[in-house]
Amino acid sequence: MKWILLALAAVPAFAQPALQFAEIRGLRTESGQAIESCRIAYRTYGALNAQRSNAVLFPTWFSGRSENLDAFIGPGKMVDPARYFVITVDALGNGVSCSPSSGAAGFPRLTIGDMVESQYRLLTGTLNIRRLHAVLGISMGGMQTFEWITAHPDFMKFAVPIVGSPRLTTADLLLWQGELGAIEAVQKAGADPRTAMPAVRAMHEFALTTPGWIAANHPASEFPALMAQFEKEALTGMSPLDYAAQLRAMMAHDISRRFQGNMDNAGAAVRARVLVVAATQDHMVNPQPALALAASAGFRVLKLTGTCGHHAPGCEEGQLFSAVSAFLAQ
Repeated sequence: MKWILLALAAVPAFAQPALQFAEIRGLRTESGQAIESCRIAYRTYGALNAQRSNAVLFPTWFSGRSENLDAFIGPGKMVDPARYFVITVDALGNGVSCSPSSGAAGFPRLTIGDMVESQYRLLTGTLNIRRLHAVLGISMGGMQTFEWITAHPDFMKFAVPIVGSPRLTTADLLLWQGELGAIEAVQKAGADPRTAMPAVRAMHEFALTTPGWIAANHPASEFPALMAQFEKEALTGMSPLDYAAQLRAMMAHDISRRFQGNMDNAGAAVRARVLVVAATQDHMVNPQPALALAASAGFRVLKLTGTCGHHAPGCEEGQLFSAVSAFLAQ
């Protein structure tokens, strides 16, 4: 989601922890297929306390990597490693953890539930953590957070889904289908799917903020340079195979699937204390499903109302950081 372009704290106040890997054997996906050996990448910040009660899980957003999350971790930010043992996890399909681009034949279709299951296996099998203080995430990380609180409702004390959704709306699906369709059309034509990525990136950038924000911050004279940048990034950026895999995972996301499609029942199953963070002008992930679930389940809500749209966690970080850190400290 290119959050680091808008985050004020792009340079961390500490050395970035080394990337670590855990091997998850026999990860059964929701499609019914198993990934016999799935490598999960993660980083840890701070120290686990003697009671093993201060762990905070922070999975990545769509197309993001764990290194991008540094901007939200540290003194005065959302989570302080002086207080919490923060675990950032590269979500399945991002090209660092096991992904279609790894070259394995017949790689299964991924879901948000598969991402969460891999993280559950990492926590319980590799890190020997049986309960989290909190799980939080931004965008697709927020979708994973919603999945966590319904798939493993007793596993965490707090949860903070940020500009995420428990289930996508038609508006969201139209955007994602446009991006996915461009990649698939190029593949069907027998061309390199990377040639679709500049157009995909243009669609994505339009939805990340708002038309007003784009017009104010990117005059039309910059458009040729912007497209040239997208062309350049397409050559070295995220694999289109991985990009499409995460798109499909988001499009299939619906936490009510375990509850016969009843979202109220899904909310009633939650045991964690939840703070839903929604951007009211979000053009990428419609905030209404998250706000509706918060109302029916009695979750707390923080609304970010600026013109940055889906980029609100970066643009309005001061409000976000103070609200989340205070919520987790209760």
